[in-house]
Amino acid sequence: MRRSLILTFVAALAVPGIALAAEPGGGEGWLKPFAAIAAGIGMALAAGLCGLGQGRAVASAVDAMARQPGAAGRIQTAMIIGLALIESLALYVLVMGVLLLFVKWPV
Repeated sequence: MRRSLILTFVAALAVPGIALAAEPGGGEGWLKPFAAIAAGIGMALAAGLCGLGQGRAVASAVDAMARQPGAAGRIQTAMIIGLALIESLALYVLVMGVLLLFVKWPV
């Protein structure tokens, strides 16, 4: 326990020294790959979780329509609006990912 705590503190103290030892203008190469990774992970999470949300919304709407067939029109309208809002989240994440990939990063 004590050894890992000391190692953590030494690593935390060494990181700023490594960051300040970089050459001026030479730090451009590391930010772009991390932006691509962040965009990919963000889009994967958004698409997967939006898919789960859409599946749950449709399942609940179909269940509600089966219980109350008279309200099927209103339930379907609310479901379509909800699905559009859920899908807009995935589109917003896609736009943010594209911005991350094509922005000129000042270093």
